[in-house]
Amino acid sequence: MTKADIINQISASTGLPKKDVAVTVEAFMDVIKTSLLEKENVYLRGFGSFIVKHRAEKTARNISKNTTIVIAAHDFPSFKPAKSFVSKMKGEEVSEEDED
Repeated sequence: MTKADIINQISASTGLPKKDVAVTVEAFMDVIKTSLLEKENVYLRGFGSFIVKHRAEKTARNISKNTTIVIAAHDFPSFKPAKSFVSKMKGEEVSEEDED
């Protein structure tokens, strides 16, 4: 599914113009990107969390040149689905207690 598909589905289900939905979707993604760049996690109850993970510096090998290189420590974005979302994907029953 692409961003255009998401915009089309939201527009069809809400009756809002595609232009307005596109602006909203873009704004939503910008807020998440900005928060993650500021090292602030984003939690969406019942859906999941967009979190910043840290990878420590490590040594790796360049096999073609037979050399050792150092990969610097860095942060990267990650998504962790909510337990209730994972349960639905597995086809399991979800109780109201699990959704909190």
